[in-house]
Amino acid sequence: MDRRQLEYFLAVAAHGSFTSAAASLRVAQPSLSHAIKTVEREVGAQLFHRLSRGVRLTPAGEALLRPAQQVLRDFAAARASVQMVSDLTAGRLAIVAQTTLAVHPLAGLVGAFRQAHPAITVGIEDPEHGAAVVEMIRTGHSELGLTDFSAPVGDLRSYELPDQEVLVVLPPDAGIGRGESLRVAQVVTFDLIVTPPGTASRALLEFALSDAGVPLRVAVETPHRAAIVPLVLAGAGVTLLPRSMAEDAARQGARVAGLDPRVVRRVQLLWRREPLSPAARAFVRMVVSATGGRPSEFADLDR
Repeated sequence: MDRRQLEYFLAVAAHGSFTSAAASLRVAQPSLSHAIKTVEREVGAQLFHRLSRGVRLTPAGEALLRPAQQVLRDFAAARASVQMVSDLTAGRLAIVAQTTLAVHPLAGLVGAFRQAHPAITVGIEDPEHGAAVVEMIRTGHSELGLTDFSAPVGDLRSYELPDQEVLVVLPPDAGIGRGESLRVAQVVTFDLIVTPPGTASRALLEFALSDAGVPLRVAVETPHRAAIVPLVLAGAGVTLLPRSMAEDAARQGARVAGLDPRVVRRVQLLWRREPLSPAARAFVRMVVSATGGRPSEFADLDR
């Protein structure tokens, strides 16, 4: 049985007549009669007593009545749920981002998205490495991902976001003036606060300071990123952070300086080459629009 056949059965039961039911359904009476006979064959019982004037449910028909009504209610509920997701009045969006990118720019982007679509729940995961982000997108674990350019993305689609400038974050008593820049040769003379080898943050710091050609003076090594700024503020050493995180540290009292030459981190939004959910499509379009991209380049997201 399918939904249409159940609708026909309920219409005949409600009207007590094939003729009246066919008129209400706007179908030909022979088609309606054929559909009811098909259902009777499938259930192995006669559903209606055919009377001289109309029809009446048999005991088998009475037994089918409430289950058929429930099935149609379930169909209606399922259709309404799908429509709510399509209308962005319900649903969930799964995003994965490297740890520092989950702080910026993802936090701000999710905030803007939630302001526009408050009924959408957003789930965020933050593996350390770009390769893990790529794999989680490719396997369907998440629909969207933010990563740097440290890992090949293969056949995934991508949109490049504005670069992140990397800044030097120093203790409050450092003699650094506002807007000052430090050469790499100066930074490598400081005691550094770093994450462990193999982490994306450590790789970024090592890349930024690689031109100095000397070993780094590691003062504190910790996997706890939340402890890095407090360690700097306590005078334990110096670190490098993306601009947004460095500026937040400055608001807490840290000194911040640029790097000379300037160092930037490239960032990209990733997704699979297949139709996205309505929420994911809306998020991609919002990101493209908010970052000065051309939405026309992604006109095929609906396909």
